[in-house]
Amino acid sequence: MGRVTERRRVIRIRDGAVTTRPDTLVAEEPLEIRLNGKPLAITMRTPGDDFALAAGFLVSEGVLGSAEELANIVYCAGATDEGSNTYNVVDVRLAPGVPVPDITLERNVYTTSSCGLCGKASLDAVRTTARWPVSDGPSAVRLEPELLATLPGVLREAQRVFDRTGGLHGAALFTPGGELLDVREDVGRHNAVDKLVGRALQEGLLPLSGAVLLVSGRASFELAQKAVMAGIPVLAAVSAPSSLAVDLAVETGMTLIGFLRGSSMNVYAGEHRVVLA
Repeated sequence: MGRVTERRRVIRIRDGAVTTRPDTLVAEEPLEIRLNGKPLAITMRTPGDDFALAAGFLVSEGVLGSAEELANIVYCAGATDEGSNTYNVVDVRLAPGVPVPDITLERNVYTTSSCGLCGKASLDAVRTTARWPVSDGPSAVRLEPELLATLPGVLREAQRVFDRTGGLHGAALFTPGGELLDVREDVGRHNAVDKLVGRALQEGLLPLSGAVLLVSGRASFELAQKAVMAGIPVLAAVSAPSSLAVDLAVETGMTLIGFLRGSSMNVYAGEHRVVLA
């Protein structure tokens, strides 16, 4: 849609020299997600992959678990008083028979770090709504530290818009052998993960029980929760995890790796999936 980046005038100061030039910035716009015609949530995102973002958000909310449960997703025409389409409002229609959650103005969204439930209640909410256990089956994931160390470089090379703006978070899915499956960028790290999960749902790939999720920033409870809800057994981050993210990983059996930089990393939970000397 050509709305991922925008140009703005900037005054640049380098070693005392002052120049004026255009700069490329990452776009940020609100996206309202409606469910069967009723407003559900608003998130600030980078335009693009909006349908996947909405689908992934509903996976993390426990509403969707397969492509068959999704009837369709459309942009809402007449989203403004003038009747124009801003491409900032999407309506998700569930397939017949799929339960519609209770939507009220006072709803608690435990998927965000700024509202909803806290502490033990948050852990219980994720555990009771997750469709798939984060467990080891016949094709159990086992990771060599040397392979893990290569993943941030692969993600960085795949972040095309970051190269132009320096202002986007990245999230990527890998096979246990280090093959890049998909990568998404967004101004919000949670949106980047939702776009990955939503695309996987649309392609009938959930649960992602054989995948490794890598995020370019820190590992918050919100990101850990999204990984658990998608059945992802390994979450790795180049920065620090939060205490509640570690608690959730321990509670669900997910492997959580932080400070993945160069040959160094910290394993906070699920160390049985990392081949240790």
